[in-house]
This record gives sequence, C-alpha cells and structure tokens, in this order.
Amino acid sequence: MTRSTISYPGSEPGRADGAVARFGKALRLQGVVVGALIMRELHTRFGRENIGYLWLFGEPLLLAFAVAIMHAGAKLGHAGGLPTIPFVIGGYCYFMAFRSIASRAESVIEANRTLLHFPRVTLFDMLLARAILEGAAIIVVFAVLLVAAGIFGLADPPGRPLVLLASMGYLVWFSFALSMVVAAIAARSHLFARILHPVLYLSLPLSGAFYVMAWLPPALREIAVTLPTAHIFELSRLGLFGEFRSPHIDLGYLTFWCMGLTYAGLILLRRARRNIHVS
Repeated sequence: MTRSTISYPGSEPGRADGAVARFGKALRLQGVVVGALIMRELHTRFGRENIGYLWLFGEPLLLAFAVAIMHAGAKLGHAGGLPTIPFVIGGYCYFMAFRSIASRAESVIEANRTLLHFPRVTLFDMLLARAILEGAAIIVVFAVLLVAAGIFGLADPPGRPLVLLASMGYLVWFSFALSMVVAAIAARSHLFARILHPVLYLSLPLSGAFYVMAWLPPALREIAVTLPTAHIFELSRLGLFGEFRSPHIDLGYLTFWCMGLTYAGLILLRRARRNIHVS
C-alpha cells in the first residue's frame, strides 16, 4: 500500500526556490541602483576638485569639533558626572545626522526628477541613498572624534557597543522614515519646504541632543518622553557610558514611531509619484 501525498499550490520546493531566487535577484538589482545613486550624489554635491568626496566628512567633522571645543569647560556632574566631550560629540553628531537626512529630503525630487525616466529608479531609492550617505558620514565623524577624544584622555571606549549600534540604527531608520514624509509633502507645498529648515534648527533644544531625561523637572519630562528623538539620544548614552542608567527608554514606543512613519511615508510617496510629471 502506497502513501499518497497532497501538494498545495505554491508548496512545491521548485516554486519556492524560484521565488527566493527572484527575490534575491531583485534585491541585488535594487542594491546596484542605490549604489549608483550614492555615487551620483557624491559627484553632484562634492565633485572632484580640492579634497572632493572627503568634504562629506570634513564639513560635519569641523562643525562637531567646534561645538565640542565650545563645551569643553561645561560641568555636567549634577547628572552623574557624564564626561562633557563625548556627551556633546554624541549629541551633536546624532542631531546632525537627523537634520541632514530630514532636511535634504526636501530637494530630492527636484534634484533627481530626470532619473524617474528609468523604471528601476524610485523615490524610495533616492531617499534611501541619501539617508545611507548622510548617516554613514556622520557615524564616521562620530567615531573619529570619539577615538581622538580617547587618545587625549577625554573619553572612554563605549560601555555597551551593541546598544550604541542599535541607537545608530534607530536614528537612521527614524530619520529616513521622516524623510519620506518630508519629500512627499514638499512635493506639494513650497511653503512647507521653506519653513522646514528653521523648524529643524529650532527642534535642537527639544530633541534630546543636550539633555538627559533625568535632569528635567517632572512636568518637562512628561513632554520629553513623547518625543521619539529623546528616546534615541537616551539610548545612545546608554551605549556610550557604561555607568549610565535610564528608566525612561521605551523601545516599543520608538519602534512604533519608526514603523508608523515608514508606512505613512511609503503611502505618501506613492501618491506623490502620481503627481510628478517627468518632461
């Protein structure tokens, strides 16, 4: 007596392997597209004159270094004695990454409109390329400044490196998701594009870049815990300082914000693409 087998549509091994192969091929193709967009962005913004692509790191490096020097004499001992230099370097570098990714999204459509002739190039790819470029540059600057501070005895190695990497991941994810929303709205409203930059600058005191939630009075802390950026900065300090503890970090809340913005951004980008005419 033979045992019969029942097969269901899509359950055949060959069909499943084919789907995986197609997905892998599509993923590699998108990687090539994003890589090409990154190289185009580098060449468009920095060219090959003077130090060329190194300006990607040079500009934020000079700004972060200047801010760190200005705060070198500050006293942060009232919150557990956090070292000033790495505290300021981390806060400013993270905020620069957030601001750069979000603010540059406003011009991504106009700067790359002609690329939409190619069906493989999407608005999502353009924004992803810029987010990777800006995020990688600021992370490299942060690492360089942190190592330099360590050489001069002004900073210790990160106390929890994996937590610090997780905070960087959340930073880029949140900033990229917000950039999709920004690009879609900016495509419809020139007024929004004009007020975006001052609003981002004014958000610096509220973002969490230069405070820890434990320092705040209870009334202000209730406001701060509603800001997703404050959780990202708090998480970065948990990774940077081994002695730092914080009961105010809510990864579930932060993930909810990132996923919600990502979903909203994808929907808004699809609608925006329908109204973009490529001449």
